[in-house]
Amino acid sequence: MEITRAGSNPSGKGTSDRFTGTVRIDALFSPPEPARVAGALVTFEPGARTAWHTHPLGQTLIVTTGLGWVQREGGPVEEIRPGDVVAIAPGEKHWHGASATMAMSHIAIQEKLNGSPVTWLEHVSDEQYRR
Repeated sequence: MEITRAGSNPSGKGTSDRFTGTVRIDALFSPPEPARVAGALVTFEPGARTAWHTHPLGQTLIVTTGLGWVQREGGPVEEIRPGDVVAIAPGEKHWHGASATMAMSHIAIQEKLNGSPVTWLEHVSDEQYRR
């Protein structure tokens, strides 16, 4: 058994090649192989969002605070609130982030396939982001 104490891992900043706006990433868990699953608490300031991306084995988002938006390619922008769980299918192109006026945090859980949990794509344009 291993206990990772809150605050023992430093917060990271979402990089501009993967995110628009101010995003903080707090790693929660990422056990060594053969485990493949990892999780992080991700906080988006108002207007912040991911770029379009996919996950080879899917992703689960658990909204913890605030008001956010999520969209899969070809679908509508969906509102997400605390307690909502978003199941993203393997290979599904999508983005997620805060609403335009309110911050949002979620726990993101995904698995690695061949060492990679995500494929990053193009940024979400302001036009795509607007509801």
